[in-house]
Amino acid sequence: MKHKLNSLILNKIEAIFPRIVSYREYLHQHPELSFQEFKTMGFVAEKLTQLGIPHQTEVAETGIVAIIKASHHSENQNCIGLRADLDALPIQEENNVAYKSLNDGIMHACGHDVHTSVLLGAAEILNDLKEELSQPIKLIFQPGEETNPGGASLMIDAGVLENPKVERMYGLHVFPEFEVGNLGIRSGLYMASSDEIHVSIQGIGGHGALPEKCVNPLMMGASFVIEAKELLESICPLEVPHVLTFGRFEALGSTNVIPSTCEIKGTFRTMDEEWRALAHNKLIALAEKISNDYKGEIKLTISKGYPFLKNDLELTLQLKSSFEANFGKDKVHDLPIRMTAEDFAFYSQKIPVVFFRLGVANAQRGIDYGVHHPRFDIDQNAIKTGIHAMVLAAIQ
Repeated sequence: MKHKLNSLILNKIEAIFPRIVSYREYLHQHPELSFQEFKTMGFVAEKLTQLGIPHQTEVAETGIVAIIKASHHSENQNCIGLRADLDALPIQEENNVAYKSLNDGIMHACGHDVHTSVLLGAAEILNDLKEELSQPIKLIFQPGEETNPGGASLMIDAGVLENPKVERMYGLHVFPEFEVGNLGIRSGLYMASSDEIHVSIQGIGGHGALPEKCVNPLMMGASFVIEAKELLESICPLEVPHVLTFGRFEALGSTNVIPSTCEIKGTFRTMDEEWRALAHNKLIALAEKISNDYKGEIKLTISKGYPFLKNDLELTLQLKSSFEANFGKDKVHDLPIRMTAEDFAFYSQKIPVVFFRLGVANAQRGIDYGVHHPRFDIDQNAIKTGIHAMVLAAIQ
């Protein structure tokens, strides 16, 4: 990037920084749950209107799509997409800060207030740089990242990738594992698909001293949990990462009471769609087998969630090079594969994307709690880095 243009961008970031921080603090104080982001949508729309950026609200109910036209824009010209998510989590905030959540039991504990503020800041700068843009920029403020079916899938169904066509897209996510000023990036496979496993078992209850007269659902459940993990580990291709974890096992019997029912919940994650489908079928078959063996009934429900996320190789290498040139090689880090999930993956299944990480921690100030923690917070200077990174992605 030309030195003069980069200096202009940095000066603009410094100028708007206090105002963008105020946006983040307002959004943090007024969090809304997935697909309920009506006031958040209104706030973002108000700021876009003030900037003179044309936009459409109520996309997938609470989403917003805006267009910054390039100086030589034509109606049929493909565009570059930049995405932020809007929703918060059902968590009671424990931070003692002036911008603490005012909505009881709801908190921006995953940094979506940061993502939205960063994109508003990037929008302001890019709108000022229309003469430098070779392509229009589509700003996508998306609802419901935290909840199935994922707001990204609904935005795609609503046509967000068309009219004008999005040829590539960029997104970021806060990363408290990195100190403020650092960025993380990875080409190729990065994040896993995510499916919920719900197991409902019907047995025959009775006296604990007379197990021969019962069908113990706990034994059926224990068999399913152990055999499911062993089965998938035995047939999963070595090169395909996967995780099968059970986090809830509930059966309300007693020391001498065998209950009639049992409930188990877990998650299955992987990075290959063919193997994902095969694993689903194998789990269904195993549930049928154990049902027959014990003469009880296992009802297995697999709630299919987000697909795996794959960063485009060429775009990732280009963006990494741009980051290193502007932030320094010591501030740009290669990321390992991560078995968490993100609905930005839906976009990655349709078009080339890059999803990267924004360091937000400041250990000296005690700002180092992980996402989804009731004391999660950021060093606000991360907003500067985030805006700069998104602008670089748009104009590289």
